[in-house]
Amino acid sequence: MEYKITSGTIGVRPNVTLPNPEILKLLGDEGMRQITKEHYEILRVSEIKDMFPPTDKGIEMAVKHASDFFIQICGGERHFDQNRGRPMMAARHSPFKIDAKARIIWLEAYITILEKLDIPDDVKESFWKYLDIFSIWMLNTPDDK
Repeated sequence: MEYKITSGTIGVRPNVTLPNPEILKLLGDEGMRQITKEHYEILRVSEIKDMFPPTDKGIEMAVKHASDFFIQICGGERHFDQNRGRPMMAARHSPFKIDAKARIIWLEAYITILEKLDIPDDVKESFWKYLDIFSIWMLNTPDDK
């Protein structure tokens, strides 16, 4: 499977298609929480590590919130809405300087995880396409700033 990273523009929010809910059926809530945890573990030692909580407890909470979001958008329980309110992810990420490079690092960490998953490629591709396009929504800083 090819993991294409679409170029994006700050302030442009392209239409995004929710992932195939089959990914949640295949992974279950715990599997989704595990891949989210693995993602954060990669990011914690990446070039963008300063965008993430420095403590284990902080990372644990970030993983919980992100997992709740992904479970919800994949058709599972609405944990995120119940615990945090409406997602409004671009607003929640606005305190962080997210440029194209940071977005690519974030996406490449997911590529590492998705490549190892033993699930059908069409299900991976659906989740990947969601991550790729939705991550454009988070861009808020021009490159080289």
